Amino acid sequence: MCIAVFIWKSHPLYPFLLLSNRDEYHNRPTTPLGWWEDSKILGGRDGEAGGTWLACTTDGKLSFLTNVREISSNSSLVKSRGELPIRFLKVFLLRFTMNFRLMNIFEGDTATNGICALNINQGTKSPKEFAEELEGEADQFKGFNLIVADLFSKTMLYITNRPKDSHGLSVAEAQRLRRSFKVAVEKCFDAEISLKGISEVLMNDTSKDDESELPGIYTPDFEYHLSAIFVEADSPLGRYGTRSTSALVVRTEGGRVKVSFYERNLENDVWKEQTMSFYVECEKVGA
Repeated sequence: MCIAVFIWKSHPLYPFLLLSNRDEYHNRPTTPLGWWEDSKILGGRDGEAGGTWLACTTDGKLSFLTNVREISSNSSLVKSRGELPIRFLKVFLLRFTMNFRLMNIFEGDTATNGICALNINQGTKSPKEFAEELEGEADQFKGFNLIVADLFSKTMLYITNRPKDSHGLSVAEAQRLRRSFKVAVEKCFDAEISLKGISEVLMNDTSKDDESELPGIYTPDFEYHLSAIFVEADSPLGRYGTRSTSALVVRTEGGRVKVSFYERNLENDVWKEQTMSFYVECEKVGA
């Protein structure tokens, strides 16, 4: 399971700010934050399936993914959800076909339910075309929530292959992150935000929900541990929990758009962190 929270076009200094935790088995190979695809894409990668959960490009596209908590069925027949962000980032106007549900969500306020957003819209064609052309493969993916965005046109789209309320997170977990994120952003409304600092404060929360608030999908003990924002759990398949914490921010500096990407990643039981930044390769972002 993963959890993410973000603001979009609602902060005077930061058009976009995202915090995200990726939960995975500790023994699953993972490549930490870095450049790939001829130094055009920045993000971490799943070392087993080759996908990503969060990445951006030098020309101002970004995409991130959270999975829907549900009981798997015949997993051998499904594709890796991690390929979806890469599809969007590598070819902006894709030639694929799939059948996903498109929706605008949570306009005007920080939302809950795992993926949290401000002022999402479908204002330009390209991200929407990406979703509309992804038809026919929906049943080949496990449940997901996918955000695709184009900083150049200030357009963002939310795509899912599950009903609106099938996110699988406990309500209390999502609301807890929503509240703390909103408070933190308001405190820094006209000031610099430390990506490392805000990540440590908000995304390391190990508090759990009451059993009555759990969604009732997995075993009670495992689900209890999953109800934390920062997950630490044991399972029959091995140690499971938060493998990385990411923070990504977009801001304008002297007419140029700068993207800063912080990641704290668990590698061989050792936490390592780094921050990478770049300027978007376009003359002007968001007319």
